[in-house]
Amino acid sequence: MDQIEERIIHIIEAHRREIEIFAKDIESHPEPGFYEERTAAHIAAFLRTLGLNIHEHLARTGVRADWMEQDGPNVTIISEMDAIGCRKHPMADLNNGTAHACGHHAQVAAMIGAALALTDEEVRASLSGSVSFFAVPAEEYIDAEKRKHLRNNGIGFPGSGKSELIRTGAFNNSDILLTTHVHMVPVEEDFYLGNPSCNGFMAEEVLVKGKAAHAAIAPWDGVNALSIATSAIQMMGLMRETFREADHVRLHNVIRKAGDIINSVPDEAVIETKVRASSLERIREIQEMVNRAYDGAAYAFGGSVEKELLQGYMPVRYREADKVMIEAAKLLGCSYRTVNKGDFNNACTDVGDLTQIFPVLNFTFGGFEGTLHSSEFQIVDPELAYIQSAKMLALTAYRLLRGKAEEAENIIRNYTPVFNRESYCTYIKEHYHI
Repeated sequence: MDQIEERIIHIIEAHRREIEIFAKDIESHPEPGFYEERTAAHIAAFLRTLGLNIHEHLARTGVRADWMEQDGPNVTIISEMDAIGCRKHPMADLNNGTAHACGHHAQVAAMIGAALALTDEEVRASLSGSVSFFAVPAEEYIDAEKRKHLRNNGIGFPGSGKSELIRTGAFNNSDILLTTHVHMVPVEEDFYLGNPSCNGFMAEEVLVKGKAAHAAIAPWDGVNALSIATSAIQMMGLMRETFREADHVRLHNVIRKAGDIINSVPDEAVIETKVRASSLERIREIQEMVNRAYDGAAYAFGGSVEKELLQGYMPVRYREADKVMIEAAKLLGCSYRTVNKGDFNNACTDVGDLTQIFPVLNFTFGGFEGTLHSSEFQIVDPELAYIQSAKMLALTAYRLLRGKAEEAENIIRNYTPVFNRESYCTYIKEHYHI
């Protein structure tokens, strides 16, 4: 451990109470994706006190804090701001129904802890490059109705915050992205280093049209939209035996509407369908199967369907644990394990979109109880979730940029992107007709 690393750890230790209070404040005021106004303002105000250049209202609520005058690569530390709909959580907001049942408030705390250390004059002078701190909106799924409203209010890619930030160029000055999250796969150790492959997804809103009739007097004169919807969903269930385990397919449906009154044959139903899989190609293949189920059910009953694709998340690209992150974990004396090639996360995150364009260095952390997105989720070890994670972010960023930023330059040089910003935007527009 060198002098700067000792200083980084000392600074974060000296501010531990402030970091924990900040985390508790964010946790106590959960807000949904693209509407994290209070959260964003609180983060911007804090980062402004550190002498950073603050850019607000990125993709509505995103906050990016920079110093960009130093030559060399830019490392962007990301935290997610939004909460998840979970009305039964003990800390759920009574009005918006969300709670921080996915630990995003811990990410924010870790980021501001890292910012406290990395903006220190002596630490900053040791870096051959710059660090940005980016609080981003809307990682959690955005439903179809909210997307329509967002699109009408200027959000071009309303499927996720990071996708919209890519579209608007908010990552144009970033070279390496540094992300973290609570553990999303079974891990006993404090830290899980690297990025396991994760599913991506595509969603769809389907309007089923039937024909109304009196449900008792002349049901034979109607076309039951609910029967079409349930038949399509049953067909999807029967398709599951054709899903290969290696593709990690998951298929979810929510019936948003199924008629208006019980004594009439339902003439309209609305279903939202979500297809997850490990590759963009397989996602599209399963989506085609789902569409055939809807079309077939509509044909059988004499109704019709109107389908609208909803932008999803791209799969996360596997990345083994980088040396700088392993070294940081060792310095802290925390238990850790590194990602294995066979590890897989069946959930989805819009970090996947970032991994298609940038080298994304990621670690996850423990310190919580309960299942993600459940009313039982809670941080029980703030030392690990807030303080040690802040140290991990700061030490990793330092090791990337110290000296002549050799580690950062090596990562950038050896990374092969799937898309650049332009080709990514073209792909989204063409596949989702945005």
